[in-house]
Amino acid sequence: MSINNSYFSKNNTIILNSYVNTGRNPVTELFYGATVSLTNPNGFSRFIFDLDLTLLREKYTDGTITSSCDDSVKHTLRMTNTSSFDEESLNTLTSQLRQRATSFDLILFRIPNLFAEEPTVQIWDEGVGYDYADLIYQNSDIDKNYSIRPSNWIERTTIDDWNYPGIYSNEETGPYPYSSLVIVDTQHFEFGNENIEFDMTEEIKGILDGTIVTSGWGIAYKPQLENLTGLTDAYEVQFFTRHTQTFYEPYLETSYNDYIDDDRNLFTLGRVNHLYLYLYDNGNPVNLDFPPSVTILDNTGSPVPALTGLTSCQRAKGVYEVTIPPLIGFKTPCTFTDLWYGLELNGFPLPNQYNSFNLFPLSQSLQIGTNSQDPKVYGFDFYGIKQDEKIFNTDIRKVGVIIKQAYTTQKLLQKVSAYYRVYVREGQTEVQVQDWTKINRTPNEYYFIFDTRDKIPNEYYVDIKVESSSEVNTYKRTLKFQIVNYK
Repeated sequence: MSINNSYFSKNNTIILNSYVNTGRNPVTELFYGATVSLTNPNGFSRFIFDLDLTLLREKYTDGTITSSCDDSVKHTLRMTNTSSFDEESLNTLTSQLRQRATSFDLILFRIPNLFAEEPTVQIWDEGVGYDYADLIYQNSDIDKNYSIRPSNWIERTTIDDWNYPGIYSNEETGPYPYSSLVIVDTQHFEFGNENIEFDMTEEIKGILDGTIVTSGWGIAYKPQLENLTGLTDAYEVQFFTRHTQTFYEPYLETSYNDYIDDDRNLFTLGRVNHLYLYLYDNGNPVNLDFPPSVTILDNTGSPVPALTGLTSCQRAKGVYEVTIPPLIGFKTPCTFTDLWYGLELNGFPLPNQYNSFNLFPLSQSLQIGTNSQDPKVYGFDFYGIKQDEKIFNTDIRKVGVIIKQAYTTQKLLQKVSAYYRVYVREGQTEVQVQDWTKINRTPNEYYFIFDTRDKIPNEYYVDIKVESSSEVNTYKRTLKFQIVNYK
């Protein structure tokens, strides 16, 4: 599984019946409960945002992300809780002297469009505000961080108001009651220090295929909490916004299965095997107009029964996969041919492609006997990214991983279960960028693709994990590099 991160294009926190704008604050303070106002003895806030899906759309268009082989693409909204690092902060007060909220639900809702029957979005501006209150300091006439310019609870732009103040009514009144909202997902917070992990899979699919047109999204407490009265305290949870100066910028994580496990040089009798076709134009991967068909031929050139007209699928950009059911009843080793046909590129037919593979006995990969298998120790070399290299955040790197048995010079391993993990470090804390992901295996190399375009400039580390003889060995910080801004 690989990932793509899409970041916020704008965000803001709106406060009940208030014109204050906090769009540029690095933290959103979602609160409910008592306030100091006599006219509004209870209050609450809501967080609104929109996403920049430009890179995600590009990857869908060029075939980097595809659901041709399986529909495992998942889109998850992730926001880091400012209290997630320190359990000592539980059951304490925030910097605003509010109680830290616990045992609550947050909803992710779609901001309604102007008219239910027309996909006309409510255009809104982020604003230039920072402070939640007007703080006039000594020898100063104005708090430059305080703003009542839109957007806010009432206004979405200088000349336009929201269809309904606060976007919707939590009391089921007016044209936009809570019951009319599209609730994308709901998340329960037991302790209040959990991070946001909203499932937006179906929502983003609709955005990408054009069946959903939205004005953005919002995060809020359920109405039951917003409507609580008689409270003597206010309760709050805080998350980093897109203006944070830390690594914890909120984002939409898209995970997709582009794993390649090519069995061409290790095709085994009695097992399900996978074959792949790779297409390049001057060294760059290119996509066919549609996935080709595959027929398996025996050593006489005759089609193997039940293995004709197999349907392939697109696994990654320029890579097509076909699944071969277990071959049984053949003498091994023997040679077969996989015929790929129906190839078409930009409307032009291409010649049929003939490839060959050898079928090996199952005993080649099985170890049967009286002795147990000793675990192995591995060593690694990399190409595509150099150790301590500085990489522009416009690069896409193919990172080759040479896996060798340790303490040998050239003993390369043909087939191992190897994974990689990417993270950054903040002090002694490892902040995960990409969880353990299988390294692609082709007949001639192990590799993974690292796209810097959706990564925040920082110093990155790669760990390698190998499974062998019931052992899982992790090799820490085998590769280190920096991503820097291209200006």
